[in-house]
Order: sequence, then C-alpha cells, then structure tokens
Amino acid sequence: MGHSHNHQGHSHTHQLSVTDVNNALVIGILLNFLFVVIEVVIGLHINSLSLLSDAGHNLADVGSLLLSLIAFKLLRVRSTKKYTYGYKKTTVLTSLFNSVVLLVSIGAIIFEAVHHFFHPQPLPGGTIAIVAAIGIVINGFSAWLFLKNKEKDLNIKSAYLHLLSDALVSLGLVIGGLVIYYTHIYWLDPVLSIIIAVTILVSTWNLLRDSFRLSMDGVPKDIDLDLIKKEAMATDGVNDIYHIHIWAMSTTENAMTAHIVLQNGVDKEKECEIKAEIRHKMLHQNIQHVTLETEFEKTFDSVLSCN
Repeated sequence: MGHSHNHQGHSHTHQLSVTDVNNALVIGILLNFLFVVIEVVIGLHINSLSLLSDAGHNLADVGSLLLSLIAFKLLRVRSTKKYTYGYKKTTVLTSLFNSVVLLVSIGAIIFEAVHHFFHPQPLPGGTIAIVAAIGIVINGFSAWLFLKNKEKDLNIKSAYLHLLSDALVSLGLVIGGLVIYYTHIYWLDPVLSIIIAVTILVSTWNLLRDSFRLSMDGVPKDIDLDLIKKEAMATDGVNDIYHIHIWAMSTTENAMTAHIVLQNGVDKEKECEIKAEIRHKMLHQNIQHVTLETEFEKTFDSVLSCN
C-alpha cells in the first residue's frame, strides 16, 4: 500500500501546478480587462462597431477567466458533510459554461459579420489594425501562459482556447484593417471574421463535448474501460471484475468503483495486497481514487443469479 501512495506523487493530478495556473489566470484577467478598456475608448472615439463588438467578446472572456480562477480556488476547499467531494466538480461545470459562452460568442461574431457584409461602412483601417495588433500581443501572451498545462486540465484548455480565439480574431482585424486602409474594400473584414469563427468552432465543439461528458459523470476520454478491466484481471488472485464505474471528480482527478471477484483460497493479507496492486495500476491510468468491493468465486454465481 505504501508504494501506491508514494507513486501518487507522479500521478496526473500533481503534474499540474496550481500556483502557475492561478498566476496565469490573474495575469490573463488583468491584461484582457485592460485591452477591453482600450477597445471601448478607441471604438467609441472612431465609432467602430467592429472594435466595440470585439470588446464585448473580450469582456465575456474576462468573465470566463474569472470563473476559472474561482473554480480553481474552490478546488482546494475541504469537503464538508453536505459536499463530501468538496467543490472539485466546479472545474467541470466552469469548463462546460465556458464552452457554451464561446459558442455564443462565435454566433455573435458570425451575426455581426453577415450584417457588415451586406451593410459595409467606411472605417479607419489603420487605427483598427493598430488596436487589434495590441490584442494579438496581449491575448497571445496570455494564451502562452496556459500552453504547457492545457492538455492536463479541461478547464485550463477552455481558458487557453478563449485567449487563442481572441488572438485569432485580433489577427483577422489587423488583416482586415490593413486591407481596408489600402484598398477600401470594406466587405473583406466580415469575410475574415466568418473564417476565423468557423476555425474556432471546431475546437470549441470538442471542448463542449468533453466537458458535457464529464458533467454527466461519463468516462473521461483518456481512459479506456477495456484496458482498465484487462489490467485488473492481470492481477494475481483476481478471477473477474464487474460493475466498473469511472467518472471525473474534477478536471484533474478521476474516481472509480468496482467489484472484484477473488480466487478461492485468497486470505485477508493477500486481499489487501491485491487491492493495493490494482490501485497502483489505476494511478498509471490516471485514476486517483479507487474503491473496491471484494467477493469470492464460490459466492459469485449466487450474486449473478440475484441480478
């Protein structure tokens, strides 16, 4: 049992630096809120709907980053009698909410792009390009802060996609602004916006699908149920395993319950060793919390007949 405990330090959960994530979220919130202020001030000054629309999109992302920060704070709150798992599940719910917000933002971008395509308006392309270039730097840097952790946690991935999508939108605005400045072809701006929105939609849809599955206590996508059974069955003294349930406690921790059928003749000491070995194997499969119920071959047939 002791070896299993020591190995947990190498598990998926501890690969994630909570301090790094918190710092990245705080920096991202401050920088992006500053950019929202810049876009609103300049957008109102030059009467640019595209900048004001992008400011609204970025403000929604600031709110999403703030929710992510709150979720990670709650992740470390101790469990209570009413919330025995603590508040870990808030990371999953936040990821789901953020993906929905992203979809709504994409819809807003496409709606505005279609409107601007049929009703193009003269715009100071140079000013738009300069402001958007600032957005690329801010959003690109903020996204880079999450890059190394984005595959370790679904909530971080949603924040990363938010910021990356903002950087891509800003890139589109820069290109559109320069084209408008030199050619006065105003309808190119909404066309670029639609292309960017469709690109973001693909990754956002995958995020929505994954976070919805976790919120419904589905098996996380990086866990193979057949492999879990194979690993357990390969343990000496195990005859069968059934009633396997695997779900996400948070976006960084997974749990599992199962019934294992032990071979006849297994004593109490061997039973404890078998459980410890299975838990150790499950750590390699990114399952940190394992609850096992044991029974023996001679009682297995009667158990099946009752089901």
